[in-house]
Amino acid sequence: MKKRLIFDAHLDLAMNAIEWNRDLRLPLSEIRKAEMHMSDKPDRGRGTVCLPELRKGKVGLVVATQLARYSPPDSPLPGWKSPQQAWAMTQAQLAWYREMEALGEMKPITSKKELNQLVRLWQDETVADEKKPIGYLLNLEGADSLVSVSYLEKAYGYGLRALGLSHFGPGRYAPGTKTEGPLTDLGKELLKAMEKHHLILDVTHLTDRGFEEALESYGGPIWASHHNVRKLVPNQRQLTDPQLKKLISRGAVIGGMLDCWAMDIRFIDTISDPWQLDIRLEQLVDHWDHICQLAGNSEHIGIGSDLDGIFGTEQSPWDLNSVADLQKYEAILEKRGYTSQDIDNIFHGNWLRFLGNALPE
Repeated sequence: MKKRLIFDAHLDLAMNAIEWNRDLRLPLSEIRKAEMHMSDKPDRGRGTVCLPELRKGKVGLVVATQLARYSPPDSPLPGWKSPQQAWAMTQAQLAWYREMEALGEMKPITSKKELNQLVRLWQDETVADEKKPIGYLLNLEGADSLVSVSYLEKAYGYGLRALGLSHFGPGRYAPGTKTEGPLTDLGKELLKAMEKHHLILDVTHLTDRGFEEALESYGGPIWASHHNVRKLVPNQRQLTDPQLKKLISRGAVIGGMLDCWAMDIRFIDTISDPWQLDIRLEQLVDHWDHICQLAGNSEHIGIGSDLDGIFGTEQSPWDLNSVADLQKYEAILEKRGYTSQDIDNIFHGNWLRFLGNALPE
């Protein structure tokens, strides 16, 4: 059966390669086997993402992150002790992406031209998918590692095209998930600098107040790369109906994520079991349905899986073994009454349309 092209708007590839020490060129079975006796992280031996599995699932285009949080002395969260160290880690992650480019494993997306070239390649059935490079658009998840606002020029120069101000906990540019409060003065200054470059603002992880301030002040393109619906999972990490309506009015796309605690309020990290709670891929469609009802169409939803974002199969839907199983959504969506055009929208069309407007020529 012919597979549809998938665009996944949130994967922490370099973090897994550098900090988890995973060679993502290897088959998933070999990565899991190498971690069989490791216990330093809860997802050891349970990863779901590697380059061969992306190709197997025709996930040919992704938003790939740089991620390095600054952790001030009073923060209980792990992170780097200075912005300079955090910046250095993002540069190590960048070096990994460059190595993948040198090997022909990945190709950067920094312009409409590069995006269109990669879309054509992935739609070319005369070339086997396993021989195609994964196209990636670079996103900085949390701005802590920008030592100063001036560092944005360096980041844009090496290909950064999307940026989220915050991650978890306190942030230098904005507070993040599980906190409250407004953007910092640095964050407001950074938004002005981002707008000059027409960078994509990723509202994921912002506080409610930070979300409102960002949308009021930012005139450039906005998306939510990996976010679900607060009405279904009532915690601060998810988007409220008023927030969703504002994003829809701005032409944003919201990527549905597959971390179980973002799909089902019953799930508790490191305690719950997806199989016991019967958390399946289909539950994400409930979140998509809700957004479609608010929008009146299927043009504002997509996939932002966040797979292997500091979790593996222990915190993913039980009917997902690898990122290639994103292809299962075709049958799931058909069963739920989505048309072929709707499915194309969700799999790739909405992200491609958005980027066609947001990226430089």
